[in-house]
Amino acid sequence: MGFEPGRLVLHRDTHHGRIAFVHPGRVISDDERGLLIWVARGSVIAVERSLDGRGPRDFPFDGWMAADREPRFAQWNGPGVLRFFPPGENHSVWFFRDDEGSFTGYYVNLEEASVRWDDGAAAGIDVIDQDLDIVARADRTWVWKDEDEFAERLAFPELYWVPDEAAVWAEGRRVIKRIEAGEFPFDGTWCDFRPDPSWETPTELPEGWDRPVVARS
Repeated sequence: MGFEPGRLVLHRDTHHGRIAFVHPGRVISDDERGLLIWVARGSVIAVERSLDGRGPRDFPFDGWMAADREPRFAQWNGPGVLRFFPPGENHSVWFFRDDEGSFTGYYVNLEEASVRWDDGAAAGIDVIDQDLDIVARADRTWVWKDEDEFAERLAFPELYWVPDEAAVWAEGRRVIKRIEAGEFPFDGTWCDFRPDPSWETPTELPEGWDRPVVARS
């Protein structure tokens, strides 16, 4: 299942069949290297919140999982960001930039490999975020991110959606070797990307944005 350049697709983070967030992105390319999308500043997004408006970091993990939750609409208020999803790999790479559009660094989101869906009016990818991340500067120096959150959630195996802690750390170390070696996509590819100024920033999610999460085999 391929996505045509220019098409708007939905990047959905999912946990136990629930939708944690929905971010619409414009397809830049979709080929043997993977899927590359652009999420523009000001895009409408949906984010899961408690009924009183709090997010997951406003609770202890077990309290968040016990809370009544619902999706709330908001906006992507940071600078626009490229997101790259390599096929069959358990991570994505986000290309961060400043307000002027200059590249500032890479954000490696460790997650179960994306699963695609296409309903015609709406299409996208479903991932399962594994919380542990890597932040790499433009000079390819790097640090781990959210180790404490990862450890907190692993203490609740009956609630958490990550079954194999070791596999997540191993995937991160594998990506770090690529970062340090300057291998694709950490070799300068796409760092000078500029979005097409004719692209409209999405202000509504398409009908079907909340369709059931794709089952994993």
